[in-house]
Amino acid sequence: MPLSKLTEFLDSHDKKYMVIKHSNAYTAQEVAASAHIPGKEMAKTVMANIDGTMSMIVTPSTHIVDFDRVKEVLETEEAALASEEEFQDLFPGCELGAMPPFGNLFNMETYVAAALTEDEEIAFNAGNHRELVKMRYDDYEELVEPTIMPLAVRHA
Repeated sequence: MPLSKLTEFLDSHDKKYMVIKHSNAYTAQEVAASAHIPGKEMAKTVMANIDGTMSMIVTPSTHIVDFDRVKEVLETEEAALASEEEFQDLFPGCELGAMPPFGNLFNMETYVAAALTEDEEIAFNAGNHRELVKMRYDDYEELVEPTIMPLAVRHA
């Protein structure tokens, strides 16, 4: 999903947002630093294989996914980090690892770490490694309707 499709979606729902260009960066922490965004407001998209189904897990960049907790909360047999090979074809127009956290636009379940809901605003990759979108968290939640769970822990 190129940036234009994401902004068209946001515009069609009358949501306010800001597009921020930054130098090429690949990790959520690098993007946050490059764009001068607090790490806790930078949302990262983690792809997970949950009982054989590809799902999005969205956490603050300052957190990591606790897959044991995911299995416990979702009462599943399997929950693991997906390999790039497993999801590389699921996000047409996006650079690998830069997909925006809108699982609803890609027909997949989206789980959000409860810690992210504490932020008034969030920022996230806009489909490439040079641009991000910043918007109100409440607007994001309204559009995506994610399942919110305690599934991430702060980096040590």
